[in-house]
Amino acid sequence: MKKIALVTGSTSGIGEACARTLAKLGYNLIIVGRREERLLKLKNELEDSFNSDIYTIQLDVRNQDNVETAINNLPSNWKNIDLLINNAGLAVGTSDIQEGVVDDWERMIDTNIKGLLYISRSIAPLMIKNQKGHIINISSIAGKEVYPGGNVYCATKHAVEALTKGMRIDMLKHGIKVSSIAPGMVETEFSIVRYKGDTNKADDVYNGFEPLHAEDIASTMEFIVTRPDNVNINDILIMPTAQANARDTKRS
Repeated sequence: MKKIALVTGSTSGIGEACARTLAKLGYNLIIVGRREERLLKLKNELEDSFNSDIYTIQLDVRNQDNVETAINNLPSNWKNIDLLINNAGLAVGTSDIQEGVVDDWERMIDTNIKGLLYISRSIAPLMIKNQKGHIINISSIAGKEVYPGGNVYCATKHAVEALTKGMRIDMLKHGIKVSSIAPGMVETEFSIVRYKGDTNKADDVYNGFEPLHAEDIASTMEFIVTRPDNVNINDILIMPTAQANARDTKRS
């Protein structure tokens, strides 16, 4: 039996790169994302390129009812999920807290914290039933440090770090691994979303140095999931060579 992995936020960036890597490793995949056209394109590409079956779920993880319905309605042969990649997340805006846009705050809290919880709450019982599994939460340097303009986004990623530790304790008695990957600056659609479509501002984030790429995070994920059964990688902080911390970068 091939292992099954579920990846949220599969339609771009880190999630898409993780899906490709897992298909290459021989997993069957449940790919989850908001953009159905991209999901179907990725499904066709992965099934053509690898010996993997792909199941798509068009879903916004912020909607608890839809998450529960989608997971409850999985065909029986797709419910033995071995690996969950909680990747769906975003940053919106860079305002100081006193000028913050409440809608931006709610999008980040609902996606980065509540969405992760809704998915995990639905998948964990399936893993517990089998007394095996692995959950990997995609965190951020923002979950370890706070920087100007990061306030609420950093708070949500600090929550992801705390939830990961709590999940690891709760899952211990069931033999389920829980890991976290905390990237520094990764060039994906992240900054375009943060700057609400302003590509000039988004491009400036990565000017003058080489940031991480989505494939770098996917290869880190590959290292974690290919460890022996007796090994769990609790936490990896991965940064570009040109980035020392959340604020300091070496630019040309």
